[in-house]
Amino acid sequence: MSTAMNFSSKSFKPRAPDKGSFPLDHFGECKAFKEKFMQCLRENSFDNSKCRLQSKDYLECRMDHQLMAREPLQKLGFKDLMDPPPSQEESKPCPEKSC
Repeated sequence: MSTAMNFSSKSFKPRAPDKGSFPLDHFGECKAFKEKFMQCLRENSFDNSKCRLQSKDYLECRMDHQLMAREPLQKLGFKDLMDPPPSQEESKPCPEKSC
């Protein structure tokens, strides 16, 4: 009598997450940013769209402390919160008569 169950000949092969690991913040380096983000969520009935600035700050802290892989903020969904690049007109000296 065999009690072993044979579901298939394929075996499960675990793989790493697409973005790599997300280590815990053991030393609390980004705890203040996390707390500001969580407070914002509580104050806004957990509507994360109202706390995007705090979320961006938290992720920047994690990247700065090597707690996650560095990614451009545009790829993380914060393109609209980025400072626009200075236009060429602003960097040109103003002619005296038009200033």
